[in-house]
Amino acid sequence: MPNITGHTELVGLMAYPIRHTQSPTTHNLAYDKNGDDVIQLAFEVDNDTLEAAVESIRALKMLGSNISMPNKTVVHKYLDEVDEAAKLCGAINTVVNTRDKDGNVTGYLKGYNTDGMGYWQGIKEEGIDFKGMKMVLIGTGGAATAIAVRGALDGIAELHIFNIKDKFYARGEEIVDIINKNSNCKAEMHDLGDLALLKEKMHEADIFCDATGVGMHPLEDLSNIPDPSYFRKDLIVTDTVYAPRETVMMKQAKEAGCTRVYNGMSMMLFQALIAIELYTGKSTPVDYMKEKLGI
Repeated sequence: MPNITGHTELVGLMAYPIRHTQSPTTHNLAYDKNGDDVIQLAFEVDNDTLEAAVESIRALKMLGSNISMPNKTVVHKYLDEVDEAAKLCGAINTVVNTRDKDGNVTGYLKGYNTDGMGYWQGIKEEGIDFKGMKMVLIGTGGAATAIAVRGALDGIAELHIFNIKDKFYARGEEIVDIINKNSNCKAEMHDLGDLALLKEKMHEADIFCDATGVGMHPLEDLSNIPDPSYFRKDLIVTDTVYAPRETVMMKQAKEAGCTRVYNGMSMMLFQALIAIELYTGKSTPVDYMKEKLGI
């Protein structure tokens, strides 16, 4: 890690809860490798304090901030511009303090979403060609919508989104409508409480993703899947949670005989590397990062 100097520039991570995060480790390894005098720090920020926190990006001349739960779907209200892909999925995980021609930050904040790109890049890194596949996805939050939209645009043939009938269910219906109107993917929205339908669709699917917070603190002892019988042995199983490295859901999948079971580390890595390039303009060696992070 470089020494902090009077020239060190700051990148934030704004979320709640956040103390479990791997993001500063990832970012700071990359900045060190690339020779950048930049650090990332994590800040506990929820919806109630988000507006003031975003204003601090301008006031402190930060390079920007990563955004995580529960702020991804509301941070757009405090920005000057939103990238088209982020606008389509309705969620932002990266805020960039844009620079002028001399490289100085301007205070003009633009929002991006690197979650979907990071998730699918991780799938590609495992040698999986997902085009034409059927997918079951649990969740309608920021990460889930980004995964859904990006997957649909990049070639997933059929997508079944499940969520509990809470205030976010309508958002899922909106995403399904957007996907059906803007891609060749056939998308449907379902109630997660319909366990018989969930099991049926999981048995028909090629790839499964739980993109909720179930499985991480304080829900680390829980799973959205009732038991291992929901998994087929050849189902590709993914979780966006990376702390813990193995969730209850992942253990269920392995108990069912699934051999391709992945946590959220690859998604975390690749979405971070894309964001880092937005902040600094530099790409980071992937093999170096994987070695250092034990991925």
